[in-house]
Amino acid sequence: MATAFSAHFGLALAALAAEAALGYPPALFARIGHPVVWIGAAIEKLETGLNRGPPLRRRLCGVVTTALLLSGSLALGAALQAALLALPFGFAALALVSCSLLAQRSLYAHVAEVARGLEVSLEDGRAAVSKIVGRDVSRLDEAGVSRAAIESLAENFSDGIVAPVLWMALLGLPGALAYKAINTADSMIGHRSERYVDFGWASARLDDLLNLPASRLSALLLTFAAGRRAGEALTAVRRDARKHASPNAGWPEAAMAGALGLRLGGPRKYGEQEVLGATLGDGRAAACADDIHDALALYRRALAGLWAAAAVGAAAGW
Repeated sequence: MATAFSAHFGLALAALAAEAALGYPPALFARIGHPVVWIGAAIEKLETGLNRGPPLRRRLCGVVTTALLLSGSLALGAALQAALLALPFGFAALALVSCSLLAQRSLYAHVAEVARGLEVSLEDGRAAVSKIVGRDVSRLDEAGVSRAAIESLAENFSDGIVAPVLWMALLGLPGALAYKAINTADSMIGHRSERYVDFGWASARLDDLLNLPASRLSALLLTFAAGRRAGEALTAVRRDARKHASPNAGWPEAAMAGALGLRLGGPRKYGEQEVLGATLGDGRAAACADDIHDALALYRRALAGLWAAAAVGAAAGW
């Protein structure tokens, strides 16, 4: 008999397969939107109503907001999972709903578009990469655009795919939905700006905690996927991962840098703010579109490792 453990791993595997095959259909998005959009609307409403007053009040209201998001998403995910499993072919329906929380297909498409853009012109490359990074891309050269795309691929492999799959494998749909709610909150209000430094504190700290195991697992998957360059990837992770300002982003980015023989990170600009980011890897900085293609090939192999891990987890529970 299957245990709840194997059922959750089986759900993660089925959701990965469904998302790889179908993505999130544009027609469905146009008709009903996307779970992240719904979560974002709830966060915006809470922020508008609660983010006011002195710093202590803002921080306490941010804690309340984060608690509401966490408990609400867990409860909604549990109710939805139970309702779907009660239907004929309920597991298939649950996998289809769950796959909307993954981004393996769309991430590949967006990063590949940057490579294709660079192969046409620098301006096309800048336009494509501006859709997936928050930094100022107006002055990036070909190498800067390429590195930005590869860094985004590495970071989003962790928090857009590995993390929701991990929490789905552990807790089912409730776990993945709760992770997505907190991760969305971090992206919206987890900034150290004057407006969000207090109100977004709780969501940012909880997001760091929830992403911690996935970032390490992502680095491991990328290292194994590096093949003959696995040693270089591991060396970069051990030497550079903790240098990153984020407690998590440096792990997959360092693994990617070592695996590709690149130097990622470094200074970047967000609006008028200059950020002196840590350097990850000790390879060449002169990246190009070919390196993006190599990064995407590494990404595909790492995804295969993630699928295999989900399959092993599902089989282990029988």
